[in-house]
Amino acid sequence: MLTASLLHQGSPMAVTDKAFYQALGQRIAETRKARGFTQQQIADQLGIAQQTLAHYEGGRLRIAAALLPPLAKVLSMPVEDLIGDDPAGEPRPARRGPMPKLQQQLERIQHLPKTTQRVVMQMLDAVINQAGAEEGRSP
Repeated sequence: MLTASLLHQGSPMAVTDKAFYQALGQRIAETRKARGFTQQQIADQLGIAQQTLAHYEGGRLRIAAALLPPLAKVLSMPVEDLIGDDPAGEPRPARRGPMPKLQQQLERIQHLPKTTQRVVMQMLDAVINQAGAEEGRSP
């Protein structure tokens, strides 16, 4: 792993690298927070120290390329979205489907024991039915 001091070299490539790693770190932090994870939880799943993840998120350390696929998997997102596959910074079109946090929750529910899944489904059904009743219609 390269040290943070390499991010501060004076060459144009180093400046570009620094901007890339800072943007990458910001995407990691924003996605992690949107998914409701702590740095410690993500670090534990990746087998790294929490402080290392904090340095990645701050753009102070370069994240190893080999760590990107497992990190993307933990964050439930494509590697391309994690690294920002559009170098021009153009916004990507919105994806269809559930919001990222909802998608994350659905995936977490899938990994629960079947009995717990049934309880969660019953609770969701009750909330949806109640919301429908309050709006004067059934779901």
